Amino acid sequence: MVHTYELSIPVLIPIWLTEFSVIDVGFAQFPVNEATVGALVTVGFALFGLGALPSGVLVDRVDARVLITACLVGMGASFLLLAVSPTPAVIGLAMAVWGVAASVYHPSGLSLISRGVEQRGSAFAYHGMAGNVGIAVGPLLTILLLLAFDWRVVVAILAVPAALAALYAFRADIDERAAVAAADGGDGSTDGNSRAGGGVDSLGDFLSQSRHLFAGAFVVVFAVTLCSGLYYRGVLTFLPELLDNLEIAALAPVEFGGRTLQPSRYVYVGLLMVGVGGQFVAGKLTDRGRPEFGILAGFGALAVVAVLFLPAAALGLPALLVVSALLGFFLFFVQPFYQASVAEYTPAGTRGLSYGFTYLGVFGVGALGATLAGAMLTYFAPQQLFLALAGLAVVAAGLGTYLVTQAPSTAVGT
Repeated sequence: MVHTYELSIPVLIPIWLTEFSVIDVGFAQFPVNEATVGALVTVGFALFGLGALPSGVLVDRVDARVLITACLVGMGASFLLLAVSPTPAVIGLAMAVWGVAASVYHPSGLSLISRGVEQRGSAFAYHGMAGNVGIAVGPLLTILLLLAFDWRVVVAILAVPAALAALYAFRADIDERAAVAAADGGDGSTDGNSRAGGGVDSLGDFLSQSRHLFAGAFVVVFAVTLCSGLYYRGVLTFLPELLDNLEIAALAPVEFGGRTLQPSRYVYVGLLMVGVGGQFVAGKLTDRGRPEFGILAGFGALAVVAVLFLPAAALGLPALLVVSALLGFFLFFVQPFYQASVAEYTPAGTRGLSYGFTYLGVFGVGALGATLAGAMLTYFAPQQLFLALAGLAVVAAGLGTYLVTQAPSTAVGT
């Protein structure tokens, strides 16, 4: 559900670029272009990540089920607000509400997996595959609904699944610390806290545990997440528009039944669906070896794909489909590896805080990738954008090389 909403937004961006001409924020007005719209959606995407840190603190103290239910309710409410937004400024507000609500999920869901499931690699794989189903189905559903309805009606319809998912999450009955309890040979309790086995009780606790986390090799994993988030948001936010502008005859708009079909949008959806395979393969590999090798290999591949993407697209549709499939596969291939690395380099009692910092990096700082992409496309050219993305992947691969030389058991510091 989180990624269904997240990846429906890029499909709506070309519509907003044509429907609105000015962004009025009261004290100033700005023209609507890729740079300003990129900055607008960055607000929501940034809060999606920034809120992960307080959410990570909460999940060490509160049932993950309760937090996930609140997340779903908030996301549905944000899309209802989006449906009645009269101006780009209100669209930005709706995106901010979505970002705050969605930020709750990743620390909650990933902490639940890391503490509740013994086969973490496979669990991260299935979890990531579910995310990729949302990543692909969200844009596809949005595209299909736009064939029949105005965009405001479409986003209102999209709010309905969140309500149904919230009802399910509220009624779910699960053991959130089953794996930790099994490993401890008891109920998993530590210091009287049977839910989290630790956690943050005060600002002093937060600062102390944060210093402890960043004193070890987790700081390198965190840097990997920054690169991953910037690459992810930078390449996906304007990719539908980039594909629309490619001079490939097979991707030209087609009139059908009084509606205009955009074949390029289905290439975008297919690229995202290929990510399911990347998540599955990577998740299985994390159960068979050190995830650091996956970080090195995955980001190395992303660097090559970024350099080759536009030259391949210039060769025609077959080459574009191949390089798009590679981009989709490796873009999501890296995720289970850094998720598993967080679990390797952090103690169980602060796992929620650890994933809070992780998704602060991936989606909070990573949200600046949308601003980066919008600015590059407005003031430079797509070629420069993809070279910048390749640079981020090279840095992440270098960090993965460093992690390969570390021993997780000593890097945790426990």
